Amino acid sequence: MALLLSEIEWSAPILPRVDDPAWVATIKRRGAPLGECEQRVASSPWIRELCLWVLTYRARDLSERLATMGAMVSAQENACRYCYGALRAAMKMLGYSEATIGRIERDLRIAELDAKAQGYVAFCRKLARARPRPARAEREALIALGYAPLTVNEIAFQAALGTFHSRVTALIACPPEQFFEKLANGPVGFLVGLMEPLLRARSRRRQLAHLPAPPPAEALQDGAFAPVVQALDGLPAAAVMKSALDAAIASEVLSRSVKALMFAVVARALDCPHTEAGARDILRSEGLSDAEIETALATLRCDRLPPAESDLLSWARDTVHYEPGPIQKAGRALCARIGERSFLEAVGVAALANMTVRLSMLLE
Repeated sequence: MALLLSEIEWSAPILPRVDDPAWVATIKRRGAPLGECEQRVASSPWIRELCLWVLTYRARDLSERLATMGAMVSAQENACRYCYGALRAAMKMLGYSEATIGRIERDLRIAELDAKAQGYVAFCRKLARARPRPARAEREALIALGYAPLTVNEIAFQAALGTFHSRVTALIACPPEQFFEKLANGPVGFLVGLMEPLLRARSRRRQLAHLPAPPPAEALQDGAFAPVVQALDGLPAAAVMKSALDAAIASEVLSRSVKALMFAVVARALDCPHTEAGARDILRSEGLSDAEIETALATLRCDRLPPAESDLLSWARDTVHYEPGPIQKAGRALCARIGERSFLEAVGVAALANMTVRLSMLLE
């Protein structure tokens, strides 16, 4: 069973806030609140952009209440104190009672939810948990409940995007949004909740205005892990996912080889042949033989990597399923060895690999 909020061990933040006025202006322009996470990942353009999409991406056929509920159970399954606390507070603002939230946390049947909503929450929980990853049967079950196939693909994207954000915030030990949590749980929380629909409507208009148009199908055929991106054809999510993958692989903070190996390690751990195949393609283009790739996946070591990157494969393996306390302790030590810039990049790559592997369920 997933941990409750009070049971999650959480350390002091590993990365500092970054003062970037232009980035703050972008966040506000796109209708998102300025949180701790957005300030602590600000030095990486592609990581901060994908984190912002967590706050601003809106599925067409999913209510705000249901999306928040799905995001909360995903954060709970990934033991993210930061996301879990913020989303739990958001659910109170949306009018959910403490008793209802408690039943959702304990994975009990919720009388207030119909079968369609129950199925959605269960799917989000399974995708975040990935023990094992959901596959075709879970997707077909949602379709049988009345969700359109394209909507199911968008649900999978949003749930996978939540696992990206939870990992980023957990791996850097992002401090909780204590003011927001206290506000939601305090005596004025009810009054703030009454104002929430007006505030959310204003933010939603901005967020929808900044959603990218679904790219043409031919634009999705190239680039890293193209089959995963193609599974989102027809959705704004395809542009978001392609941009993130292309930018992550193109970034020069870490070597292409170590990034591809990190993807392959996560894919192997979660038994995802699709993501592993994409990672192998990149590694072959970098000159690694199949034998070298297999040895690296078996031993979590690769002689081709720069010495500063030698620990990243075993660390990436530990990001698949983790306890916050130990993974944050390991991350703090890793950051001290490789520096804040490389550590943040490694966090983003590991989180994106976990997201990609989970989203690859659409190919099965």
